[in-house]
Amino acid sequence: MKYDIDIKKVRKIQANIWDLIGETFEYRKGRYGEALPIFGHYGGVFKAGEENLVIHTDGVGTKLLLAEKLKKYDTVGIDAVAMSVNDILCLGAEPLVGVDYIALKEENPEMISELVKGLVEGARQSDCAIIGGETAIVSDLLKEDAFDLTFTVVGRIKKLITGDKIKPGMIILGLESSGIHSNGYTLARKVLDAGEWGEQMLEPTKIYVKPVLEVIEKIDVMGIAHITGGSFSKISRLNNEVGYDINEEVLEPLPDIFVALGEKVEKIDMYRTFNMGIGMVLILEKEHSEEAVGILKRYNIDSKIIGEVTKEKGVYLKNKNERIKLSYD
Repeated sequence: MKYDIDIKKVRKIQANIWDLIGETFEYRKGRYGEALPIFGHYGGVFKAGEENLVIHTDGVGTKLLLAEKLKKYDTVGIDAVAMSVNDILCLGAEPLVGVDYIALKEENPEMISELVKGLVEGARQSDCAIIGGETAIVSDLLKEDAFDLTFTVVGRIKKLITGDKIKPGMIILGLESSGIHSNGYTLARKVLDAGEWGEQMLEPTKIYVKPVLEVIEKIDVMGIAHITGGSFSKISRLNNEVGYDINEEVLEPLPDIFVALGEKVEKIDMYRTFNMGIGMVLILEKEHSEEAVGILKRYNIDSKIIGEVTKEKGVYLKNKNERIKLSYD
């Protein structure tokens, strides 16, 4: 089965959006809250006095439909927080505060309570205070029992990481995921039986904030990518002047849920859609890899070298028999 979302079209839409909203940077130029020209990254950066802050918003996507189907709402709040705090982490940012948005078809205090439990747990894991939010009843927008959930975070840049210093010869360190995380559910829900795989599919997105902040404090990390929509294909957004080889054989053995998906989904779509057991990657000099692995291990995060930076532009999946281009550039 092929993925039915056109990533190329999505990226063209994103580029058009940047063309439009980029004009608004002028409104704060030279003033408090001046926007910094860091486009197409994992968050928007702006100046607040002597600090560089970052803001980002994200949602849980169609994983929410699975939560609704199984009537289990207490974990997707973790996903909502994770998607935003992990993204700003890619810029070297520490989460500070956030707000949530919950949209419902009708009043449902029990559901809201369960959703908020997850949000609070996600906030605990990332040391992020939830300082407000919005609950909206939008009956005409939603189908029966449907809901939506998003989270917006503001963070402080600890050490700005944009990928501009990435160069060939550096290694790609992959951090284990907790499962599918929060992307690819449009496809996963079609090919996996919720009765058999529902519990694993609702496993919340792993939050990497505390271990990765320690890594970047002690080691020069040149690039960080949160493996979400587009999977490994999006690593090139860090620096598209170099290339990235992902070693398929190092990723094996794959977690069971990805094996099951692979029985129904073509390989190239698997590696362009799902995280394949790797939720985040760090790009650094090989000499620092052992120290980074040790720091992550103290936080119970398994990690391993899954590839390297090359001279040939693009993101490639390679094994002993083939080399497949994953990126869309």
